[in-house]
Amino acid sequence: MKNEQVLDINQAAELIRQAHQACEDAYAPYSCYKVGAAVLWESGRITSGVNVENASYGLTVCAERNAVFHGIGLGERRIKAVAVAVPLEEIPSPCGACRQVIREFASDCLVLLSNGSGEIRKTRLKDLLPDSFGPEFLKSI
Repeated sequence: MKNEQVLDINQAAELIRQAHQACEDAYAPYSCYKVGAAVLWESGRITSGVNVENASYGLTVCAERNAVFHGIGLGERRIKAVAVAVPLEEIPSPCGACRQVIREFASDCLVLLSNGSGEIRKTRLKDLLPDSFGPEFLKSI
């Protein structure tokens, strides 16, 4: 499958760079946990997003979902890779809701997780969300 192809080093570096750049604009006045995400689509386009918190907490939206929704609004449908960046020492990881939203547009994809020191952990959506439920499950109904 195309979305399971390996990224070249330049694509990976650019994806991570855009995730870190997006992180600078995160709106996190309550948790102070700023996150940036960038999504590489099969078309080659990259969309980014930031976490946007809300005083009601429940309306907060994560950076990963904002980056995915940005791409969907531009007509993208197939995710090739995702990068998530934080300015802290801990390596970030997408929450369960973000993992499921990514799964809607990729049965598997590379996920790059980067901290503020520039450390990068490479993983795959299938490792983050094993035995996942996707849109193909509803096509037989």
